[in-house]
Amino acid sequence: MDRPEPSPEDRLRQIERPVRRRVLTASVAATLASLVWLLQAWLVAELLASFVTPDPDGPAPAGLVAAFVVLGMARIAINAVAEGSLVRAAEDALESARSGLIGKAALAGGDALPSADLASLAAERLDAVAPWMTRYRPATLRMAVVPPVILLLAAVTSWAAALILLVAGPLIPLFMALIGMAAREASERQMREIGSMNTLLAERIRAMPDMILLDATGNVVADFARAAERLRARTMAVLRIAFLSSAVLELFAALGVAMMAVLVGFSLLGEIRFGTWGAPLGLGEGIFLLLLAPEFFQPLRDFAAAWHDRAAALAVAGELAAAETGMHAGILGQGGAAAPLPGPATIRTHGLAWAPQGGRTLDLPDVEIAAGQSVAVTGPSGSGKSTLLALLAGLLRPGEGWVEVAGIPLDEAVADAWRARIGWVGQAPHFLNATLQANVVLGTRADAARFSAAAGEAGLVEAMAAMPDGERTRLGELGQGVSGGEARRILVARALCKGADVILADEPTADLDAATAAQVTDALLAAHRAGATLVVATHDLALAERMHQRIDLEARQ
Repeated sequence: MDRPEPSPEDRLRQIERPVRRRVLTASVAATLASLVWLLQAWLVAELLASFVTPDPDGPAPAGLVAAFVVLGMARIAINAVAEGSLVRAAEDALESARSGLIGKAALAGGDALPSADLASLAAERLDAVAPWMTRYRPATLRMAVVPPVILLLAAVTSWAAALILLVAGPLIPLFMALIGMAAREASERQMREIGSMNTLLAERIRAMPDMILLDATGNVVADFARAAERLRARTMAVLRIAFLSSAVLELFAALGVAMMAVLVGFSLLGEIRFGTWGAPLGLGEGIFLLLLAPEFFQPLRDFAAAWHDRAAALAVAGELAAAETGMHAGILGQGGAAAPLPGPATIRTHGLAWAPQGGRTLDLPDVEIAAGQSVAVTGPSGSGKSTLLALLAGLLRPGEGWVEVAGIPLDEAVADAWRARIGWVGQAPHFLNATLQANVVLGTRADAARFSAAAGEAGLVEAMAAMPDGERTRLGELGQGVSGGEARRILVARALCKGADVILADEPTADLDAATAAQVTDALLAAHRAGATLVVATHDLALAERMHQRIDLEARQ
């Protein structure tokens, strides 16, 4: 049964879950720093009032200044620690989310996103979640704590001042809720357009030689111009909403501060004689209220600014949830390291069938392979040779039927352990950007003697001697500097170095000349003579004839 797609809100919480405690702790610290300013505001009000109306029994101005400086330094330190903690938590959460996305894409095979879209989502668009953690989450807590505290302090001093804040303040969150839907929709459209442009760029780069030959570069430039114009329009729509909401927010905040200034000013002049709890409003109290008013609106400003971060994060989280839900695990197991599965290197299948998405079903024959046997799988292109090998390795999930290895069913529980025994020789070898020796001993603790023995059995000695630095020659990820035959012999050497007792080779001699194909064949047979079970999918009849058993898929068509 397919998993239900989580909502964007749920996916955001899932991203945050590993660092939620750290984000909450940092948000509390940031809120505490904002509350420290209230003490500083009281100190400033007392200090200024003492200059106008000195009070011999009041606190000394030097003490007020010293306390203000100490609290200011504490506030700066708390803010710095909180911001640093939030940034590190966001980086850790995004690293985990990226690893999960790329890991699922690696396991999904054909169900994964196109590479350009995947790269854009993982490396670029996912960054939009960071401001949600570093700004929106602490802003939400500050808005829930600081304005009510300020409202309470204002109410203790003047009920009229508290009434002004109470009327002006809630209008801001109300307005933000009204524009929230539009902001989120605009952000979603912008993120989709960014993904489309990245995909367009990757496709056009891939097809560049053909476009040059067909003299179609003018059309490509026009395509990019149209895509850029669409992205500009989407971006301006987001900015338009952001500027509009900021303007309205500033209007409400300015009105609130202005009304507070009018109340304090006319109260100190004696023109307004109401609004307090009996005694007239004093100079210190008036200054304190004037300093509180902007700070009352500051958390609301921060929340409004971060609201757009939330909209962008929800848009990306929705994309991430849809992408991950659409990635069905293409392989059995987790694709990780495991101890080799015990038991004989035997393979049996029954009733196997597999169908790619939107493709026809491949019905595969029942197979029984004894330990140490060599088997050739032959048949025309599209008959299912590569598919059968992938099913035997647990790299594909059977649509019907089952595979049995080492006497037990091949399922999620044993797939990784079974693959620990397999040496895979694929059609398109991939390597690490490392030395030839490092690529051969990959994943093992083989010493130099074992490497030399494996290289000799795979027929790599002469090839290494011709390389600039021998076994220390550095290979790129696509095996720059080695031929197709040498690349496949490196894979055979890797299997020998690993001690693999099952070798699955997919078209190991395809596109090779006769001499090179013979060298690769000899390398495979050397591994077989060492005791490995060998299964080869091939069109090469010369190779097939050297196997113990032949399975012809042409008869199944």
